[in-house]
Amino acid sequence: MNRAAFAADPNASRGREFNENRDGARGPRGEFQRDRDRIIHSIAFRRLAGKTQVFVAPDGDHYRVRLTHSLEVAQIGRVIARSLGLDEDLTEALCLAHDIGHPPFGHAGEKALDEALTDQGGFDHNAHCLRTLMRLESPYCDHPGLNLTWEVLEGLAKHNGPVASPGWALAQLDADFPLDLQGFSSAEAQVAALADDIAYDNHDIDDGLRAGFLKLDQLLSLPFVAEQWAAVERRFPHAPRDTQLRELVRGQIGVMVNDLLSSSSANLQSVQSLEDIRNASAPVIAFSAEMRAQERQLKNFMYQNLYYHPEQLQAAQSARDVVASLFSAYRGDPALLAAGWRDSLPDAEPARSRHIADFIAGMTDRYAMDCHRRIFGHVPSGLSNV
Repeated sequence: MNRAAFAADPNASRGREFNENRDGARGPRGEFQRDRDRIIHSIAFRRLAGKTQVFVAPDGDHYRVRLTHSLEVAQIGRVIARSLGLDEDLTEALCLAHDIGHPPFGHAGEKALDEALTDQGGFDHNAHCLRTLMRLESPYCDHPGLNLTWEVLEGLAKHNGPVASPGWALAQLDADFPLDLQGFSSAEAQVAALADDIAYDNHDIDDGLRAGFLKLDQLLSLPFVAEQWAAVERRFPHAPRDTQLRELVRGQIGVMVNDLLSSSSANLQSVQSLEDIRNASAPVIAFSAEMRAQERQLKNFMYQNLYYHPEQLQAAQSARDVVASLFSAYRGDPALLAAGWRDSLPDAEPARSRHIADFIAGMTDRYAMDCHRRIFGHVPSGLSNV
C-alpha cells in the first residue's frame, strides 16, 4: 500500500503518557499495532460481548452486541483507510476501541448514570472510553491504563469532532496528557467515526428486520433504500426473501463506502500533510452532500421506527431502573460493592460517586441484572425484548 503524505505515521507518533522501558519486544510491531493489540487483549474489550448494541440482553445468538459491532466497524474502517492510503492499524485500533466506554444497556444505561451523577459532573460514554483506557484498565506494573499512543487517545477523544467544552472526565485526562481538543483529529479517526455510522445504520436494519420491529414496506418509503432494493430484485429475482434482505444491507454498505471514498478523495486533493487535516475548517473525510442527506433521513427513520419503538422504550425504561437502583444501593451500602471496588472506594465526593459509576459502567448487561437480582430479589420485567 502507498502511504499518503497526510497519513498518521507510527514512527512519528507524539508518544505515550508514560515512558516504557521493557526488555524484549513481542514481535516486530509498530506503535499503532501495539495499541491495537493492547485493546484486543483488554478486559474492557472482552466485556463488549455482553453489552447492548440495539436490543437489551438479546436471547438470540444472531443479534449484534457491542463487540460484534466493533469488529464490523473495524472491517469497514480498514477498507476505507487502505483505499485512501491511511494507516490501517491506527484506524483499526480506533474502530475497535470506540465503544469501550458504554455502560450496560447502551444509551439507556448511560442516561441513568448521567442522571445519577448530576451533582458530580454527569457521565458521558465517550469520555468514559478514555477514562477506561487511560486509568481504569491497568494490566501493567509500571503505569496506570493501557498507555496508548497520543494518536489513538486523541482520535477517541474527538470521536465527533473538536471538543469545545469537555466534561470533567475528559478535562482531567486532557490536563494530564493534552490531546489538542480544539482541532480536528486525524483522517484515520475521521474514517473510524464514519465507519461506525455506516455499520450501525445498516446492521441495525438487519437486526430490526430479524426481530420483526422493522418491515420492508416501511423501509421502502426511503428513496435510498427503495433504489437499492430494486437493484437487488433485478439481480436476484428468485432468491429467498431473507437472503435478498441481507443483500440489501450489503449493497447499502457498499454504496455508502464508495460515496465516502469518492467525496473524501476529492477533499484530500489539496491536503499536503496531517497538520493540514488537523487545522482544517471542516472534516476532510465526509460523504457527499446527497449521501449526507440520505444518511440523515435513514437515521431519522431508524429513531422513529426502531430505537423509539414502544417495546424498545419499555426495555430502555427497565434498563434505566436497573442502573439507577444499583447506583442508589451502592451509595447507600458500599459493602454491596465487589471487594476490590469496595476496598478502593474514596471517602469524599465527587470521587466517591464517580467510583461507583465506574464500577457500574464496566458491567455487562447480564452482570448488572445478576447484581440487581442479588440485591433486590428480582429484575424488572421487559428487559429482554427479543
